Amino acid sequence: MLTIRRLIHPTRRVSAHCDLPCGIYDPDQARIEAESCLRILEKYAASDDPHFRARCVHLKEERAELVKRHLDVLWHDYFKPAHLEKYPDLHDTFWHATKQASTVKGSLEVGEARKLLTMIDRIGVMWKETGGPETTRVQ
Repeated sequence: MLTIRRLIHPTRRVSAHCDLPCGIYDPDQARIEAESCLRILEKYAASDDPHFRARCVHLKEERAELVKRHLDVLWHDYFKPAHLEKYPDLHDTFWHATKQASTVKGSLEVGEARKLLTMIDRIGVMWKETGGPETTRVQ
């Protein structure tokens, strides 16, 4: 007799260092969303329409949340302990960048979005120098 436990119990176990072995991880995903935040804030500042401005705030908050998500996945799934040898400030850099994305989410200041882009660019350098483009981008 089949039990529910037997039906849902895995028949084999697998493991990987990330969500999918050889996944595609790229800081450009976070950068595109951060650029959207910057452009949205610029459009917000240029408009007097309260409905348009409300929509801008909503979209900017969604995009900032996506920045956090993309950075988190890159941080936890691409970077490995060996990368800490080259970049001992890796964790601190990511922590500050995700905190900055939260700041952008709750702010209407263009300067905060520009600061986030600078932080993402720093992460991009780390990613490139650890072989990111060669190991994750499709040629």
